[in-house]
Amino acid sequence: MATDKSPLLVLITGLPGAGKTTFARALAKNIGARHFNTDIIRTALGLRGQYDEKSKQKVYEELEAQTEQALMAGERVVVDGTFYRKELRAPYEKLGIQAQAPVFWLAIEAPPAVIQQRVSEKREYSEADYAVYLKIRAAWEPLDQPHLTLQSAALEEMVDEALAYLHLLNDSS
Repeated sequence: MATDKSPLLVLITGLPGAGKTTFARALAKNIGARHFNTDIIRTALGLRGQYDEKSKQKVYEELEAQTEQALMAGERVVVDGTFYRKELRAPYEKLGIQAQAPVFWLAIEAPPAVIQQRVSEKREYSEADYAVYLKIRAAWEPLDQPHLTLQSAALEEMVDEALAYLHLLNDSS
């Protein structure tokens, strides 16, 4: 159970267009956490629109480095990305152990029709389109880690459900 302002790592996973970033921002604000996002890092690295394996590796390496730095400083961290392969998830379990921070996985799901609509619209940082969604969905590896699955719906309800799962429902951050 996470208490006080102890380090905490929350990883938000899901397919492109599921609503990960919107949810992660709201959750991070609610619990006083830093928020890291693969799309923002991809843009900062000058890799916008590049989803080849080498580019993805660079993005996830930088994401891991930023997450590690924040955790080791004793911060709460919310990270959102697809984390669609097991090998992308494994380093975060190790980071939690190193930082003595509990690690929580939250999976965000949305109906395919909703995702198709979302990825067809312009979004601030993500340019993943329906083709990227289909490619990632085909390569998706199920979560082995204990996790909470949230249906992309009313944001406040999703945050409340996550807070209960994180044992932070009455946390005044």
